[in-house]
Amino acid sequence: MSATAIFICLVSYFAVLMLVSYITGRNSTNEGFFLANRKSPWYLIAFGMIGSSISGVTFVSVPGAVKAGGFSYYQVVLGYILGYWIIAGMLMPVFYRMQLTSIYTYLKERFGRYGYKTGASYFLLSRIIGASFRIYVAVDVLQGCIFNQWNIPFVVSASVIVLLIWLYTRSGGMKTIIWTDALQTFFLLAALVGSIFLISQSLHLHITDLAKTVAASPYSKMFYWDYNSKLFFFKQFFAGVFIAIAMTGLDQDMMQKNLTCKTLGESQKNIFWFSIVQAIVVLMFLALGTLLYAFAEIKNIPLPAKPDGLYPMLATQGYFGAIVAFLFVMGITAASFASADSALTALTTSFCVDILDIKEKEKEKQERTRKNIHMLMALVLILVIVIYRMINDPIIINDVFKVAGYTYGPLLGLYSFGLLTKAKANDKWIPVICLLAPIICYVLDWQSKNWFNGYQFGFELLIMNAFITFIGLLLSGLGSKQQEMYG
Repeated sequence: MSATAIFICLVSYFAVLMLVSYITGRNSTNEGFFLANRKSPWYLIAFGMIGSSISGVTFVSVPGAVKAGGFSYYQVVLGYILGYWIIAGMLMPVFYRMQLTSIYTYLKERFGRYGYKTGASYFLLSRIIGASFRIYVAVDVLQGCIFNQWNIPFVVSASVIVLLIWLYTRSGGMKTIIWTDALQTFFLLAALVGSIFLISQSLHLHITDLAKTVAASPYSKMFYWDYNSKLFFFKQFFAGVFIAIAMTGLDQDMMQKNLTCKTLGESQKNIFWFSIVQAIVVLMFLALGTLLYAFAEIKNIPLPAKPDGLYPMLATQGYFGAIVAFLFVMGITAASFASADSALTALTTSFCVDILDIKEKEKEKQERTRKNIHMLMALVLILVIVIYRMINDPIIINDVFKVAGYTYGPLLGLYSFGLLTKAKANDKWIPVICLLAPIICYVLDWQSKNWFNGYQFGFELLIMNAFITFIGLLLSGLGSKQQEMYG
C-alpha cells in the first residue's frame, strides 16, 4: 500500500472526526467540555474506553512482547478485572457523592491544600509521560509508512498529529470524545479481527484451527510460578489489580469519562462490562502476536531489532497484502487517537481545576483560560514525544508501566490512606513524602538482586511505592487528632 494511499485514508478518517467534533462541539460550555453535561450513555462510554485503554502501545507492544514473555502479560490483565471492580465499588461512590469535576478535589477535602496539589501534580506528570508514549508509537509507525518517503522530519510529523488531536477536541472536549472514542474503538477492533483473519489465511489455517494453533505455540505460556522471576503469577496478578486502581481509578483521564454518566449505577455498569471486554481484546492481541512470530519463522523473515517493530514491519511491507496494511494503519491511528484525545482533555481539566482554580474566575475568563491551557498541553506533549524519540526503550509497554510504578504509586498511597483510615496526616509533609517514596523505590529496584537474594521487582513496584507513601503519611500524623474518613 503506497504512502499516498495511506495518507488519503488518514485524511478521510480525520475528516470524519472533525465532522463529529463539529456536531457535538456546537455551543459547548465548560461543563460540556469537562463532563459532557453528565448525560453520556454508559454503553457508549464502555465501548469507547476499550480504545482509550488499549492505545497504540498495546497495539504493537503486546504482540511484539510475546516472544520474550509469552502470554505472561495476561496475568496482569486478570488482575485488572479485580481492580476495576474495586474502582466501581469503592471509588465511584465517593466521586459521585462529592459531585467532582476533578477527582483530585477529594484530596483537598481529606488532607488539605498540599495533598491536593501534590496529587494533581503527580497525575499531570504521569499522564503527560504516558500519553506521550502512546502517541509516539503511532507517529513512529506513520513516519515509516509515509513521512520518511516524503523526507518529512519526525518533529514535524509529531507536531501535526498532536495538533490534529487538539483541533477536534478544542471545542467539545468530553462531549466530542465520548463519540469519537466509540468510533475509534470500532476501527481498532476491526483492525484486530481483520488482521487475525487475514494472517490466518496466509498461514493456511482454518478459523476453527486458530485456537489449537495458538495453544500449541511455545509462545502461549500464560502462567509463571518461579518466585524470583519478574513474571511470577502473584507478582503480575496483584500488580495488575493495583495498576488498574492507580492508572484508571485514580486517573482523571479515565475517570472523567465515567463521571459523564447520568448516575452512579450506570457508571458502575460501564466499568463492569468494560473490564470483561478489555480482557477478551487483550487475549486476541496476544494470539495475534503468536501468529505473527509463527509466520516469520515459517517464511524465514529476519526479526526486527525491536519487538515493537514486528507487527508494523509485517503489516506494512506487503507480507499480508494491502488490506492488512490498511487495517493496521487505521487501527493504530484509532487506538492512539482514542487514548491521546481524552488524555489531552483530562490534562486540560486537571490543570484548570486543580492548579489554576478556574471555577473562581469569571465565566468569560474561564473559557479563555481553558482554551489557552488546552493548546499549552498539546505543545507539552509534542516536546515530550520528541525527547522520547531520542531515548526510547525496545519494549515500550514496559516503559509505560515502569513510569507508572514511580508516578502513580504516591497517588495510590494517598487515596488508600484517605479511604481506608480515619487517621490524619500532616498536610505540609505530603509533598516530601510523595517525593521520597519513588526515590526509595528506585534504590530498592536498583539493588534488589543484591539485597534480596536475587529477587527482581516487576510491576509490583507500584504497590511498594504506595505502601511507602502510606507509611509516611501515617508517621507524619502521629499525635494528631483523628480525622473523620471521607468515603
